[in-house]
Amino acid sequence: MKKLITLLAVFLVFGFKHPFYLGVCELKYNNSERVLQGSVKLFVNDLEDALTKLNGAKVDLMNIKDSVATGALLKTYLHQRLSFVINDKKAAYHYIGFEQDQEAMWIYIEVLNCPKPNKITVTNTLLYDFLKQQMNIVQVEVGADKKSSKVVNPEKELSFEF
Repeated sequence: MKKLITLLAVFLVFGFKHPFYLGVCELKYNNSERVLQGSVKLFVNDLEDALTKLNGAKVDLMNIKDSVATGALLKTYLHQRLSFVINDKKAAYHYIGFEQDQEAMWIYIEVLNCPKPNKITVTNTLLYDFLKQQMNIVQVEVGADKKSSKVVNPEKELSFEF
């Protein structure tokens, strides 16, 4: 029931102009391919503001003119603020791409050749630089086991055991 309420809250918040600052990171282990697949969802305007401040130049994610350059910005930003430790070993992930979904941006990642996770530790500081009220929810699915938790700025680390 707690997970259902959390998911409902996420959908409600992303469906309206947001009074909250919220990001969602979803991770799902694909056992047959030995891949941890992930997606990150952030509000476009919050992400634009953060990237603009970091780069000193206006970033427009609603009207993308150069998807390669935008992808490079997002990849760099993610790698600086999102990391994983799987079974007590730092895991490198690959940036796959992004897509805009109305007022949100989806960013896709994956960890290749990933052993089945017994423990996943996520360090997530997305948007913390500029939004002191930022909250990030992390949802992890390994087989039939689904878990979720959240961090609120300045908290940054979550651990999940399976």
